[in-house]
Amino acid sequence: MDFITIDKQGEKVKLDSIPTEPPKKSERDAAKQEFEALGEELFDLQDLLWGARMNSVLIVLQGRDTAGKDGTIKHVAGYLNPRGVHVSSFGVPTEEERDHDFLWRIHRHAPRKGELAIFNRSHYEDVLVVRVHGLVPESLWKERYGHIRDFEEMLAEHGTIILKYFLHISREEQEQRLLAREQVPRKAWKINAGDWEDREHWDDYTQAYEEALSRTSTKKAPWTIVPADSKWYRNLVVARSLVETLRPYRQAWQDRLDEVGERKKAELASWRKDR
Repeated sequence: MDFITIDKQGEKVKLDSIPTEPPKKSERDAAKQEFEALGEELFDLQDLLWGARMNSVLIVLQGRDTAGKDGTIKHVAGYLNPRGVHVSSFGVPTEEERDHDFLWRIHRHAPRKGELAIFNRSHYEDVLVVRVHGLVPESLWKERYGHIRDFEEMLAEHGTIILKYFLHISREEQEQRLLAREQVPRKAWKINAGDWEDREHWDDYTQAYEEALSRTSTKKAPWTIVPADSKWYRNLVVARSLVETLRPYRQAWQDRLDEVGERKKAELASWRKDR
């Protein structure tokens, strides 16, 4: 599978040199079968995560407008048990949120042990949108890279498994998707003039993303750049990355559940004996 994961701070990123389309060898039918198999495994892994309560999972989805954040959540999270999943979307900060530090509204939605949280946009908006549109001084948003690294490191130290995905869409594909919203009645509600305005800042956003990806990639909180021009391939990359990350935890989670199971059986046997 051809996608790039960055787990070293300071590694240079040039988005224009990274494909937005699936590799030519990819076959959609084969991808569908693999995606379904991954979905079943993901459900099983989530069940162990929920029961063991040893870790939590945070998935961060970032990308330009129409890159497919909602679609990724729909298809990948569709295999998960809603009981242990929480999706948070971060738009323009409220007045209360602006009265706090920029991570205050984010930290409140961090997952508890056993939970899987998905951020549809995230704390990274505070080094992207604010940078491109000059909403805060450069001296302020530049300091936020370090705050973000420290925040994610703290979550990881407390057992949170962090996966960050940049859904990488081409300018041409984005235009087609924006136009489709005007042509398909059921998609018209998504029309937003601001999306077209942001296209005028394409290069500025490219630079902002490149620096954010470079400066906030770490072993404990890596970035994966996902080719997003084809929705089916985008979903497959995220599902495969997620499952491959969680697999190594399977045995530890199962061992914890086995321990709990033995204790529960002993408690039940004691109760029956005392009746």
